[in-house]
Amino acid sequence: MLRQLKNLLKRNQTWARKMTEHNPNFFLNLSKQQTPEYLWIGCSDSRVSANQVIDLNPGEVFVHRNIANVMVHTDLNCLSVIQFAVEVLHVKHIIVCGHYGCGGIKAAYDGKELGLIDNWLGHIKDVYRLHKDEIDAKATEQEKLDLLCEKNVIEQVANVCHTTIVQRAWRKNKDLTVHGWIYSIENGLLKALDVEVNASNNISSTHTIQDRQEVA
Repeated sequence: MLRQLKNLLKRNQTWARKMTEHNPNFFLNLSKQQTPEYLWIGCSDSRVSANQVIDLNPGEVFVHRNIANVMVHTDLNCLSVIQFAVEVLHVKHIIVCGHYGCGGIKAAYDGKELGLIDNWLGHIKDVYRLHKDEIDAKATEQEKLDLLCEKNVIEQVANVCHTTIVQRAWRKNKDLTVHGWIYSIENGLLKALDVEVNASNNISSTHTIQDRQEVA
């Protein structure tokens, strides 16, 4: 196994050498503290690397990735990442970034049985169900899939905003904004969707959590 991955270790050595040639203190400074301003919630797709896409160095963006960039209310993994980012790292921006040509989106749209992942893709099917008329009205399958990718990002932005973590941060007047972006693998460009939330009064009142009431 080690022999098979030897090329990766060599690439790591080359990369580390390049970084220190450019900045001899790069790893020393990096090891002391991470102070990113951004939390990136993206897709696990190997073609969409957060640091490369936004051209930031290690330590400048905190990252959580899963199939089709989904934020589920009961996903303790993602919730823990958000809490650490907001309450410990004090990030100022949460970016939910999807991408066109997403395999998870297409799998949910096609509806073919794949196994365990079908349970996860059910969350995307819910997004499709909510916007089915608008999506089905598109002329081509590609347009339908692209729109579903966008709708999924917008839905996940709402889910992030509905978390108790983000709402609590807003109640404390923290400088925190949630953004919805989408990436095109075909040209390498990001697009900001028409969704950007920076106060809890911009989310559904159904999901707004009121301050705790003291019981006498």
